Amino acid sequence: MAKGRPRTFDRDEALDRATMEFWRHGYEATSIAGLTGAMGINPPSLYAAFGDKRRLFTEVVERYQRSYGAFAARALDEEPTARAAIERVLREAAAEYTDPAHPWGCLIICAAVNCGSPDVEAEMRGRREASKAVIRDRIAADLDAGHLPAGVDPDALATFYAATIQGMSTQARDGAPRERLEAVADLAMRAWPSSAARPQPVDAGPSRAD
Repeated sequence: MAKGRPRTFDRDEALDRATMEFWRHGYEATSIAGLTGAMGINPPSLYAAFGDKRRLFTEVVERYQRSYGAFAARALDEEPTARAAIERVLREAAAEYTDPAHPWGCLIICAAVNCGSPDVEAEMRGRREASKAVIRDRIAADLDAGHLPAGVDPDALATFYAATIQGMSTQARDGAPRERLEAVADLAMRAWPSSAARPQPVDAGPSRAD
């Protein structure tokens, strides 16, 4: 029995090139012809190695989360408080989203924009919601530890910072430079609720003798 022909391409390198295609054009606008051209393989090799376009995209997204997009998970895991973690995420996002070494913005945020595939939209939404849940859990832990004032809504605060991160990605795609995104990070951190904030006593003025 004749043995199958060995692959004549580097799978990791091909995945990196596919990542750039999906990141640059989004899922919907990325064609098989564009993928095979970028990856340096023919369609039969793509299907044999990766399945179809849909399965290749999922593999690309998982690879992205372990590489270019891993900065957020690291910050949320390594920093001692939610505030420190979120500030680090915002500042590293400003750098990562505008790095000229790859397409600007975040692949997870932008790849399914104007997508006609409901399952792709659902997958990307699920990944974004999972990231927001990690932010929410860090905020809730700080609230329980007394690092945040009572009454802070972890869901609302997590949604605010998730929306900021998503907006930074969109601004980067529109050409906003790193320093502008860093200014956004500065403004966003000013909204962080301070546990030291207490109402000041009202000055009633000098008392009058009866």
